[in-house]
Amino acid sequence: MNQRKLLKELNLLDKFLFDEAMDDPENVKTMLDIILSQNTNLKHPPQTEKEQRTSTDNRQIRLDVYAIDEDDVIYEVEAQKENTHNLPKRSRLYQGIIDSKLLPPGVVDFNLLNEVLIVLIMPFDLFGYGLYRYTFQMKCEEVPELKLDDGATRIFLNTRGKHPELVSPELIELLKYMEHSTDEISEACESKRIQEMHRRVCQIKASEKAEVKYMQTWEEKILIKQEGERIGLERINRLNQKLIEQGRFDDLTKATSDSSYQEKLLKEFKI
Repeated sequence: MNQRKLLKELNLLDKFLFDEAMDDPENVKTMLDIILSQNTNLKHPPQTEKEQRTSTDNRQIRLDVYAIDEDDVIYEVEAQKENTHNLPKRSRLYQGIIDSKLLPPGVVDFNLLNEVLIVLIMPFDLFGYGLYRYTFQMKCEEVPELKLDDGATRIFLNTRGKHPELVSPELIELLKYMEHSTDEISEACESKRIQEMHRRVCQIKASEKAEVKYMQTWEEKILIKQEGERIGLERINRLNQKLIEQGRFDDLTKATSDSSYQEKLLKEFKI
């Protein structure tokens, strides 16, 4: 595991600081107002690390920030530092699971579904067009100007965009600040809202309670990683033992250098 940063060195794109900062409704409101160029009034305090699943048999998701405004519009915002090469489909899963929770049993009017906006903020260009913002809504392929109007919107934000003329200067400042949450970047911002957000972020970084929580979170991640490595090693040892017992030495050799083939053998032996 990479060397742990100090709490004061974290940026808003770092998961711990993002979650802590977004526990504050003012920070969530500021972020949404700037991203959407509107005035967002939240109905309830935002929830961070909200877990959702459709059933105990299905995969759960963990939402970074989940908020609802006074018009019952739902916002889900993720800070994503790494390109996991599955973000479009991941956003689709999030959309589906959120939608599945919105109507009580027996309700048949699907027009009662809330509008949902999913926002992913990333320090890389997922689509390669050099934009700060990519907004996706359902449209008709045969009639491009025809929108489905199903109330679902997904927005992907790139902190390293190159076309400032297409977005507001304040959004550019916010994205830069989220990637580099420092005094220098904050002071360079003309946005008073971002400067006020930075003041609140600095309070978190200076908090002894947040420091203790950060240490505990880091230690838990190390323990989870170590347990995962132990379980993985046990699986590989069991596989190797079975291959040796069956005299499958060619398979054993190939599995040591081909992870996909190794995974195939693990499934074959149901390990």
